[in-house]
Amino acid sequence: MLLTEPGISADDATSTALLNCLIREVCAPEQQVWADGAHLVARLPRAGVELRTGLARPPVGPTYRLAPPYEEKRGDEWIAAPWDRLANLVAGELELATGRANPEFLTQVDDSHSALSAILAARSEPLDDPYIDSEQSLVTGHRFHPSPKSRQGSPADWLQYAPEARARFRPHWLAVPEEVVAEEGHPEAFAELEAYGPPAPSGRRLLPVHPWQFSLMADNPVLQEALARGVLLNLGPSDTEAAPTSSVRTVYVPAADVFCKFSLDVRITNCVRKNAWYELAGAITLNELVPPIFTELNSTFLAEPAYRSISLADRRLYEGLGVILRQGVKGLPGTPLLAGALADPYNTFLADLPALAESDSARAWWDAYVAQVAPPVLRAYLDHGVVLEPHLQNVLICVDTHGMPVHTAFRDLEGTKLTAGHWDLAHLPARVAESLTYAPDRGWNRVVYCLVVNHLIEIAAAIADLHPSLERTLWQTARKHFAAHDHHPQVRALLAGVPLPAKANLRTRWSRTADRGATYVPAPNPLATPPPL
Repeated sequence: MLLTEPGISADDATSTALLNCLIREVCAPEQQVWADGAHLVARLPRAGVELRTGLARPPVGPTYRLAPPYEEKRGDEWIAAPWDRLANLVAGELELATGRANPEFLTQVDDSHSALSAILAARSEPLDDPYIDSEQSLVTGHRFHPSPKSRQGSPADWLQYAPEARARFRPHWLAVPEEVVAEEGHPEAFAELEAYGPPAPSGRRLLPVHPWQFSLMADNPVLQEALARGVLLNLGPSDTEAAPTSSVRTVYVPAADVFCKFSLDVRITNCVRKNAWYELAGAITLNELVPPIFTELNSTFLAEPAYRSISLADRRLYEGLGVILRQGVKGLPGTPLLAGALADPYNTFLADLPALAESDSARAWWDAYVAQVAPPVLRAYLDHGVVLEPHLQNVLICVDTHGMPVHTAFRDLEGTKLTAGHWDLAHLPARVAESLTYAPDRGWNRVVYCLVVNHLIEIAAAIADLHPSLERTLWQTARKHFAAHDHHPQVRALLAGVPLPAKANLRTRWSRTADRGATYVPAPNPLATPPPL
């Protein structure tokens, strides 16, 4: 399951991401994109510039597989358009379309390109662990984000903690007096992790800390004083290694079979990855509600049974040192693999599954895959008022020895919401309740975007990369798993072919809107009854 790294170029990956966003969010909605033989042509509606890219295969489904060369039309000729030229053209088009400038945009794209270059140079050999390797395989990141690898700091600061570089590191440990510990949930959940930490002095509890975050907080005066006075004891790292997962800040500790979701005061792609106080409290509330529902649905939601932090006179420490525990993967049936690894066109995870070798077995694999992923997500929303974020980085697919999907594990209570009006949250602080809820229509858009646009469409495209003739028929197979829920009007609308809501990452970055406020653009719906062949 090695990545096809010789085929990856930071230049081409950056160009592809920019053009994917431009086509989905700007050109396609204004009908300014068309196939021309082995090329795809996109016209910038306001600037009037025409761009051309190669196609890795003929377009059949609702998304394109772009390939070099990337070109711009000058007069009657097509000339090469490097990634930074494309970034400038995209920025110019967005400024004309919105009437607003964004001086940060080109810097973010450049940072992402630089980060990808550093990752490719630093990437080491994989370990013999398919699950961890899948978590660390997303080298190029989100195909529909203009700066998928942007993150604060220089590579010297973060490469040692980067999953894409196949990093391993040892968590840091603090010894915290009992009266300073802040925690909720089931504190005994920390026992398995503590067994792999340093010995705790009498009257103190252990707190694991991400070493990158500890360095970022080093100049906090309250933390400095607490360390100087011995209120907090710096025990340093233990011998236990952690592997950063695809989200960067959540790490897996294989020895303890537990995940630690750390705070990181760093902007990664869209957001500063900090455990806000209301998110810490919200995780405990959701943990009592959500995992039992998924047990009923014959799936797994990885539990987050407890969090721990410190209570000193600075909320920044409470949030910045807060860590959420998450259930591990060793109890799952089969071999868990990150869904994002299966969809990534730059690696061979999908092709390495024996069940994908032939087109007939690939069709059966897709049938089993959709059956494992879609019904629990739909029922959670439609029957229980639970809004999941089942995007490619939040779903683990468990496969048997032949590679067939046998179980699904969903994760991330931070991204999980409850439908407003379905649940009684009056007992919660207002800010916590607000962070846990979505209005029904907004929740449905989020479910459909994550499940269909971000997830199933990308998996189907990856199967079509192996078996191009299948892509049109894959969605006929998928329809039956949605049609089982067509007593709900929202599902009937999907099957009738209403456009899908695609998250507008490009426009969101341009407007500098918080991720929670991201808008959507209409995208083609492959669940509609297909035209005759």
